[in-house]
Amino acid sequence: MNQPADLPFSPAADRNKQPILERLQALLSAQAQVLEVASGTGQHAAHFAAAQPGWQWQPTDYSPESLPAIAARCAPWPQVRPPMRLDVLQQPWPFEPQTFDALYCANMLHISPWATCAGLMQGAAAHLREQGLLLIYGPYVVEGEPTAPGNVAFDAELRARNPQWGLRTLAAVCAEARAVGLHLQARQAMPANNLLLVFQRT
Repeated sequence: MNQPADLPFSPAADRNKQPILERLQALLSAQAQVLEVASGTGQHAAHFAAAQPGWQWQPTDYSPESLPAIAARCAPWPQVRPPMRLDVLQQPWPFEPQTFDALYCANMLHISPWATCAGLMQGAAAHLREQGLLLIYGPYVVEGEPTAPGNVAFDAELRARNPQWGLRTLAAVCAEARAVGLHLQARQAMPANNLLLVFQRT
């Protein structure tokens, strides 16, 4: 479906949208309530909605300036709810408890302060249903395994831009999840040296 040409566009989101969709299709049922944190341009929400009409999708973003573009991009799909501003550090989040089957977040943790990881985990624990899934996509440093040169350079670039940014270690992310009752169920390798982390609320 054609999209308005003047909407913001992320080449990275365009490249990874299909590989991520295929993993989500294997993890989620055809009917699911999904909360997306840090929707950005809305490209993932629109792509996923086009492929999965049974997914009720709630996009959010920290930046209020992003919301009109997300709404415009997702307008053709009625199962995508109006985007909402969400600051993961402001607890409680503006949703009913235990409402969502899944929470999806791509490429946020390395371009935000480390405190957002704990905020994300706390929100997921509060708003996922029992056995619900937290799905986090992005680049990570895995202890005991070599980090791809591209990710090393990316980490240095991020930290030069903002000392509070940078690639997070898998162990640190998992520790924040365990603290609120979320447990790592799978670590799936993705293109361009990224990972999809699958946590479950148990």
